Amino acid sequence: MAIVPTAPERTRNRDSDHPYRFDSYFHYLTGFGEPEAVVVLIGGESPRQILFCRDKDEEREIWDGYRLGFKAAREALGFDQTFAIGELDTQMPLLLANQAALHFPAGADPAWDTRVFAWLNQVRAQARTGVSAPTQLIDIRALLDSMRLIKDEHELTLMRRAAHISADAQVRAMRATRPGCMEYEIEAELLHEFRRRGSQSPAYTSIVAGGANACVLHYRENNALLKEGDLLLIDAACELDGYAADITRTFPVNGRFSPAQRDIYTLVLDAQHAAIAAVQPGRGFNDPHEAAVAVLAQGLIDLGLCHGSLDTVIESASYRQFYMHRTGHWLGMDVHDVGEYRESGQWRALSEGMVLTVEPGLYIRPAANVPEAYWNIGVRIEDDVAVCAGGCEILTSGVPKQPEEIEALMSECRAAAS
Repeated sequence: MAIVPTAPERTRNRDSDHPYRFDSYFHYLTGFGEPEAVVVLIGGESPRQILFCRDKDEEREIWDGYRLGFKAAREALGFDQTFAIGELDTQMPLLLANQAALHFPAGADPAWDTRVFAWLNQVRAQARTGVSAPTQLIDIRALLDSMRLIKDEHELTLMRRAAHISADAQVRAMRATRPGCMEYEIEAELLHEFRRRGSQSPAYTSIVAGGANACVLHYRENNALLKEGDLLLIDAACELDGYAADITRTFPVNGRFSPAQRDIYTLVLDAQHAAIAAVQPGRGFNDPHEAAVAVLAQGLIDLGLCHGSLDTVIESASYRQFYMHRTGHWLGMDVHDVGEYRESGQWRALSEGMVLTVEPGLYIRPAANVPEAYWNIGVRIEDDVAVCAGGCEILTSGVPKQPEEIEALMSECRAAAS
């Protein structure tokens, strides 16, 4: 037997709530987006799928919006049984009786753990009547993580749509950028396109980082002036029907790369090409990272920013002064999606249906060992890549990333505006 609750509503401040977002595990199993819901799955000879959710309530629906209701949910979502959420404490001891094992997200929420153990204790109290409680308690997340790691065609279709919307938003941001804009003005362009195209929300807090701010990996203030001669790094994408995209592009605020900016940008782009080429079925998850590091390290040597042989720079990790993060992560319902990266101590082999980001970067802060021409240049280029038979599919290919393409797009926009 498995029990998975959805996420609770969260208070933002006083009587104002954060926009509601369901729990990914729960939504993966149910497709149900309302709060105050629990799914119960029972296996064995007579498998059942049971949903507990809010009942219809005309008064609350006037204030808070439409509720499906547990009676309609049974037919709409294909459950074998549905109950009002108020019946949960009554029904759970009955459902748990004589089950051999209980799977639930143990440790995810202390209050939920307390409630589960209270139900178990009610079942254990019936031992003298011949009723037994589950003797195995198993964290269901490991099983669901493996399932969620491989996307089916329906999931990939949603992720392609999220990627296309996000790509168009990035292009819109490029078209709108010019010296004198504020970072938040460009963020507004992104958010407008996400919502205009049907996305429910950003997949994460957008990073719109001009100049030195691009050297802060998780910069979020988005409140600085965009200046002539600076680069702008945008890490922003949307969530659509529960699935995330994740895109980063870096481009010149004035539409033209300086020689030093182009050197760094081209090096990062070459590293990304090498990493994407390593995304193939049967290759290890770490292969794209190793490919990117090899290109970046050699490029840093060629530019005089690192010293020694390629092997020395990689083994000493001196390149990490400028590249301190990994080259990618799983992507799916969560932007940093679930799934182990290693199996039995070895990097996990990539297989068809997996989706990951490929996002090398270089972040060059002022330092005594760095020529001033490179100071405050931050570049990251990120795409979403699905593993498929014979190679990979770049889901986010709709955003230009060749420097000539970026300059041409921005020049065209300026010409049209004038």
